[in-house]
Amino acid sequence: MADWAATDQFARAALEDFVASNFELPQAHGEKVESGGSLADHIERLWPRLTRRADTVPSHGSALQLPRPFIVPGGRFRELYYWDTYFTLLGHSLSGRQDVIEDHIANFGSLLDRFGHIPNASRSYYLSRSHPPVFFLVAGLSQTKTPEARQRRLALMCKEHAFWMDGERDLAPGGESRRVVRLADGSLLNRYWDDSAVPRDESWIEDVELAQGMNAESASVLWRNIRAAAESGWDFSSRWLGDGRTLSTIRTTRIVPIDLNSLLFGLEQAIATEAAALGQPAVSQRFAERAEARALSVNRHLWNATGGFYADYDLDLGAACPQITAAAGFPLFCGLASSVHAGPNVDAMRSLIRPHGLLTTLIESGQQWDAPNGWAPLQWIACEGLRRYGEHDLAKAIARGWTRLVAHQYAATGQIFEKYDLMAGRAGSGGEYAVEIGFGWTNGVTLALQAYDIARPQTA
Repeated sequence: MADWAATDQFARAALEDFVASNFELPQAHGEKVESGGSLADHIERLWPRLTRRADTVPSHGSALQLPRPFIVPGGRFRELYYWDTYFTLLGHSLSGRQDVIEDHIANFGSLLDRFGHIPNASRSYYLSRSHPPVFFLVAGLSQTKTPEARQRRLALMCKEHAFWMDGERDLAPGGESRRVVRLADGSLLNRYWDDSAVPRDESWIEDVELAQGMNAESASVLWRNIRAAAESGWDFSSRWLGDGRTLSTIRTTRIVPIDLNSLLFGLEQAIATEAAALGQPAVSQRFAERAEARALSVNRHLWNATGGFYADYDLDLGAACPQITAAAGFPLFCGLASSVHAGPNVDAMRSLIRPHGLLTTLIESGQQWDAPNGWAPLQWIACEGLRRYGEHDLAKAIARGWTRLVAHQYAATGQIFEKYDLMAGRAGSGGEYAVEIGFGWTNGVTLALQAYDIARPQTA
C-alpha cells in the first residue's frame, strides 16, 4: 500500500512494475499439447496438464488448501470448480482411474468439513456461494464400497443437503430465506443465492461498471443476482434476465430453477437409498419423503402446461416461465419427470436439437449460456435423461452430433474448447471472456458420449 501511495502515475509499464514488485504472479500452466492421433489419445495426454496440487498454500493467497491432486478446467480457470468436476470425472471413470475419483471425493469432503458446503471453486472469494449440487453424482462414481467409505459419503451428502436447506425451519408460506423458498401452498423448493451482495472479486471492474448510475440498494440487489447466477453455473443466460437480453435486468434470486430442484431431488433420493443400505431406516424414510414432496411440488409448479415442458418458476409472477431451455433435461436425468409429463417434455426439447447437439436456449442474447452455444454438461444431462426414459435414438442423435463437432474442431485446430457454436459448427463465443481451451468437462463428456457405442469420430 505504501508503494501504491508513492506512485504518481500508472502508465502500463509502471503498473506492470508495481504488480511485479508487490505480488507473486501465478505460475503459468500450458494446456496445449501437441495434436495428432485420435481425439481420445489427445484427451489422455491433456489430463496431466490439467492436474494441480494445493496441499500447501500461502497464507496471504486466495487459494484454498486441498489434500489431494485435482483437475482444473483449463485456460483462465486455475482452481477446482465444483460442478465442472463431475463431468470431467466421467472420462476418468471410463478409464478406470478410481484413484482420481477418490482424490476428488476427498477434496470435496475436506471443503464440506471446513466450510459446510462446497464452494463454487477453491478460492476464498468463492466461499459465499456454491455451485449446482452434484456431489452425490461424484460419490456415485466411486467403486469403493467399504462400510466406512459409504458412511463417509452419506454423511457428506447430508451435510451438503443441510447447506441448501438452511433457513427452512419456521419458513411460512410465501417466505424466503437464502436458498430456500416456500410457496403459498406450502411447497418447499430452492433457488440460487449468494451470501454476499458486492461486486465479484474475480470480475470487479465488470460488476462496478454494470452498476453505474444505480443507487446503493439497487446496486447490491444487482450484485447479489449476478453472484447467484454464478452459483447456478449458467453465468450468464436469458433465464435470469428480466428482459431476456440485458444483464443489468438480472433477477436470478426471483427464479426457482428446474435444474437445481431436480438435482436436490436426486440428492435426497441418493441419501434415502444409501441410508437404507447402511441400516439407517429413519434417515432413509425422512429423505424419501422429502424427495417425494419435492417431486410433487416440481410437477405442480415447474411445469409449463401451455408449452408442455419443465421450466423455471417465477416467484413474482407465481407461474412457470415461458422459455424452454436445456435445463428441461434435468428432470429426466434425475428421474423426477412424471409419466404424464415426460413425453411432452421430450417433444418440446426437440426444438433445441441441432445437427451438432442440444442448444442451451433458443434466445441469442450475446450471453454464453444462450443460443447459439452448446455445452458439454448439458449434452450429457440430456442424453442420459433421454435414455432413462427410453428415448435412445434421440439420445444417440445428440451424442453423435456433439462428438462429431468436437472431433472436427480438434482436427481443424488441435484444440478442445469449453463451449461450441452449434449453428456455425465452431468454438463458442459470447459472455465476459473469450472461449477457453482445455477443457475439462468437454474432455470427460466427449469420451463418455463416444462410449455409447455409436459413431465414434476421432478426426475429420
